[in-house]
Amino acid sequence: MAKNYYDITLALAGVCQSAHLVQQLAHQGHCDSDKLKVSLRSLLDLSPASTLAVYGNDEENLRLGLETLLGIFNTNQRQGVGAELTRYTLSMMMLERKLNKSSQTLDELGRRISQLDRQLAHYDLESEPLVSAMAGIYVDVISPIGPRIQVTGSPAVLQNSQIQSKVRATLLAGIRAAVLWHQVGGSRWQLMFSRSRLVNQAKTILDNL
Repeated sequence: MAKNYYDITLALAGVCQSAHLVQQLAHQGHCDSDKLKVSLRSLLDLSPASTLAVYGNDEENLRLGLETLLGIFNTNQRQGVGAELTRYTLSMMMLERKLNKSSQTLDELGRRISQLDRQLAHYDLESEPLVSAMAGIYVDVISPIGPRIQVTGSPAVLQNSQIQSKVRATLLAGIRAAVLWHQVGGSRWQLMFSRSRLVNQAKTILDNL
């Protein structure tokens, strides 16, 4: 069966977008608020009508992720900013693979995420209670399956508990994107052997924005 590279590229951009937001948070203590909202909101739709529906039915919402995807594929950096983005992206995909092997953990993740809807009735998406709840899901459900994602940045920034919560919530959103990527036909083989197709698809989407 032919792969749908449009959906695969969108979902992969979702992972890359989370990686970029984590990097911004870890180094600067803040990130693109609109893009963070897009990533956090993607956690709430567990039965989407389409891949794009997870991201508000607007390709523009994934611009940062698509640009990051191209940056990752076009860099050979083994250190610094580019290497961090690659490491975060691959680490989230690795955790998704471990998650996928445990139906019990997947069920628990779905149960905990479905509870966020009740809190959303009382709090804004980016509010401290809701972000803390998302971070709690990451700590309780994702962290135990390991390996831990080592986030690097400013030590002063990373000591801030609110930043820690935002980082964990954003990583959770990235793993949700990796789950979606797997569901629509994404595989690690494509990262090695179909990079040009993914790059061309990302460029086509960006050119049409």
